[in-house]
Amino acid sequence: MRKLMIVVGGSLALAAPLANADVLGVGANVSYWDSDFSGEVVNKDSAVDIEKDLNLDSDSNANFTAFFEHPIPVLPNVRLNYTSISQSGRGEIGLEEFDEIPVGAEVKSDLDIDQLDVTLYYEVLDNWVNLDLGLTARRFDGELVLRDQTPLSTKVSETSVDAVVPMGYLAARFDLPLTGVSVGAEGNFISYSGDSLHDFNAYGQYEFAMLQLRAGYRQMAIDYEDDDDKLDVEMSGPFASVGVAF
Repeated sequence: MRKLMIVVGGSLALAAPLANADVLGVGANVSYWDSDFSGEVVNKDSAVDIEKDLNLDSDSNANFTAFFEHPIPVLPNVRLNYTSISQSGRGEIGLEEFDEIPVGAEVKSDLDIDQLDVTLYYEVLDNWVNLDLGLTARRFDGELVLRDQTPLSTKVSETSVDAVVPMGYLAARFDLPLTGVSVGAEGNFISYSGDSLHDFNAYGQYEFAMLQLRAGYRQMAIDYEDDDDKLDVEMSGPFASVGVAF
């Protein structure tokens, strides 16, 4: 992590004197993400496969983004992003006991992941080719709750992780002049001490007046250990958003 932060931080320091928006700008968008889950959750050295064992289905994956850009040199622009993921399902514990829930037990499961990003970034390029470079502080917490559905059983298993992690931020967009059409990609990333997180999306966008319509594909992976609990999951799928920019 230290090497990553030195590289990204050094790049920001070099870019800062030259990178700022031409005018004041604010905007926000909301999106719906139709994601599929894969991976496993570990609790005290026992693991459960969230796709094969738990049959998780998406209930709601909502995302909200807001940004503020300004023409003041050196000071970074600000971007906020909140993602809420909720999955539930009914399945059966597979090859090994999980947190004292025996093999073969039917379980009802709920997986919730919330994350809030605060990103400070600079506009390195701002014309028909747009390039942003920055740093993100991500506050995320995830919790998996399993309830044993065996008659007379009251066993409930809770696995949770929470952390605040720094991540690199990169966004690029290419505008087709005079059409309102653009394509782009953006993402956050970090890898250190056996843990890693990445969150990328690619999209097409149409903008008219102040309205922005966007559709694309997003992939997010979390491989993070918190004491005896661990999330090693990947989410991916299409998304659509509507937003405004002034």
